[in-house]
Amino acid sequence: MSRHDRHSAILDIVMDEGSVHIDDIITRLGVSAATARRDLDHLADQQLISRTRGGAIANPTSTEPPLRYRTSKMADEKARIAKAAAAMVHPGDTIGLNGGTSTTEVAREIVLLPDLTDPDVPVTLVTNAVNIANEMTVRQCVRVVVTGGIARPRSFELTGPLAELILPSISVDTLFLGVQGLDERGAYAQHDGEAAVNAALVSAAHRVVVVCDSSKLGSTAFALICPTSSIDVVITDDGAPADQVEVLRRAGAEVQLV
Repeated sequence: MSRHDRHSAILDIVMDEGSVHIDDIITRLGVSAATARRDLDHLADQQLISRTRGGAIANPTSTEPPLRYRTSKMADEKARIAKAAAAMVHPGDTIGLNGGTSTTEVAREIVLLPDLTDPDVPVTLVTNAVNIANEMTVRQCVRVVVTGGIARPRSFELTGPLAELILPSISVDTLFLGVQGLDERGAYAQHDGEAAVNAALVSAAHRVVVVCDSSKLGSTAFALICPTSSIDVVITDDGAPADQVEVLRRAGAEVQLV
């Protein structure tokens, strides 16, 4: 297991269970005590956890791990979701992507589409995610529009009034929306500033497609992005609980299991 994967795994344990002991890390990850201590010290230096005697607890000021530590979680499921989402895109479309691991994978799949080869008929990509914009700008068949705003280091999303000002004057064919929670009430983000920009993206879109792995279904986060009635399609993995799928379908969303 790489250092990055260990850090991601430790953060997952702390976020899920509230704390972790060095002995747990040694047993679960198969590392030495010295490696476990170094990993905990590094994460504490990043203010992602708080060190305790013999272990660590969740940092009360950190409600979500940075994007770079979330990329490996449910990677296979996110890859399948991204392929299914990208299949909905055609040359000449205008699409929207907010920030997150799932939407980043969607962007990477879109540029691999076999019919996206003519720079004169590009896909126009509207995004508030600086990592996606940076990666897509070099693609000749993608025209990138960035919303502007203040970048959040945890998610790489641009937030604030600058981001919200441009979106009412833009029309998006399909928005691929990454979320941190989805239930019968709607889609959620952890940060209220991100939720506000994501809501503006929803308002600008003719079709809203939520892309999320099954761990997000039936859960909520701090801020509501939009009600379920604003969501046209949900693409999730085939591990989704049947009752949660039925809830979304009753609310009027088409659910694709991949």
